[in-house]
Amino acid sequence: MPDRKREIWSALSLTVSAATIAFLPACGSGSHPSVELLSSMTVESDGAAAVNTVEITAWDEPPDDDANKPEWEKEMDDFSAKFPNIKVKHEKVDPTKYREQYLTAMAGGVGPDVWSGNAFPDIQKYILNGFVADLTNRWNEYADKEQFSNAAIDAGTRNGRLYGFPRDIYVMTMVYNKKLFKAAGISAAPRTWDEFVRIAQRLTDPATGQYGFNILGTEWADWYFEYFVWQAGGDLTRRNDDGTATLTFDSDAAVKALQFYKDLKWTHKIVQKNALQDWDRNLQDFAAGKAGMEIGSVDMFTGKGMNIGDIGLMPFPAGPSGKAYGQVGGALWTINAHSSKEKQDAAWTYITYVSSKEQKEKELQWVKDRGGFPNLFQVRKDIAVSAMFPDIRQDLVDAVLQTAANPHQEYFLKDRLSKYVVAAIQQILMNEKADPRTELQKQQLLAKREVIDSFNEDIRSGK
Repeated sequence: MPDRKREIWSALSLTVSAATIAFLPACGSGSHPSVELLSSMTVESDGAAAVNTVEITAWDEPPDDDANKPEWEKEMDDFSAKFPNIKVKHEKVDPTKYREQYLTAMAGGVGPDVWSGNAFPDIQKYILNGFVADLTNRWNEYADKEQFSNAAIDAGTRNGRLYGFPRDIYVMTMVYNKKLFKAAGISAAPRTWDEFVRIAQRLTDPATGQYGFNILGTEWADWYFEYFVWQAGGDLTRRNDDGTATLTFDSDAAVKALQFYKDLKWTHKIVQKNALQDWDRNLQDFAAGKAGMEIGSVDMFTGKGMNIGDIGLMPFPAGPSGKAYGQVGGALWTINAHSSKEKQDAAWTYITYVSSKEQKEKELQWVKDRGGFPNLFQVRKDIAVSAMFPDIRQDLVDAVLQTAANPHQEYFLKDRLSKYVVAAIQQILMNEKADPRTELQKQQLLAKREVIDSFNEDIRSGK
């Protein structure tokens, strides 16, 4: 879930009696009351403190079927008890249309004061749109600022200024079926593309319907494909210093990656027969032992009933670049740039409360209590998952940390450009005669005409 900050006694401009100080709830173990909380109070003529209630809207309510929702509601009750002057109105967001929902709300002047779901690839355009508040000064005064993942901080930063507070983070890894590896006599995970192909060939058996690698060719196909572009030494877009974008669909790296995809399907024949089957079916196939290798995380497959003892993790095989990048993603807390300072203060207090080490460890405990599998890559550096889950195999932890050592964020403007990249991928998976460079060039021309030209024009004109 998400993030935090506070306190500076010397900055207070109002005088508060000792009795009032004793009344105020602490913002953390041994900490002083927050400036935000104190500033929301007035002192009446008889010396008593009166609380001015601030109401903020937060887009952070879990769906009704979330297993952690009862514990989350208790956490919210605890916050209300500690900060009676802050009333938080929690609202749900459509998990499939949250981007459109946010853009519509902000454009209409009815956006949330605080939002927990600003995905890493999206925040840069929201900064340029003037939607999100600059949090730099607050962050610099925040006692726990050194305890958060550098990758998450970088995701929320533009030109040295912080706009997004790290909420959560994840890293995608390559997953393999240990049982299938053992049966095929494979003792080590592939380290290069060539090794990956050879191992996938040993895992493929058309007679039994078993194949080496689950390729993703659905509407999210670019999600996994971009990893191979990185391994080849490039990316699908370039964000320029002035905020504009340049398309690099037809770069040598992207062409090499798409040719590799084509070869997996048509030359080596080591992927599923229906390369366009949906993502959930891919997960089911892997969990059922039909695929030897897949991209994902442990919980994706234990949630499908797979025995965790059969799951192995490994860093991505290095491509022509010699690098093995892992996709790092996650979400950022943001504060509405158009909310009043009073609401922004309250939002910051709320964010830093739910992002404290204490609260983040409580959230991990919820997972443990229900027998779930934790995210092995935590947004706070001072939380040791291994200490809370001592039964987790160290090889799984090591693989995640090795992958996270070479982090890469998703390509710029992915939400607007995804359909064009996906179209090129699907063409080479459906048509053996399709040429990777030609298909990428075709989609780049479309994307430039339909998206990038107007995007860059708006940036340059300050819209």
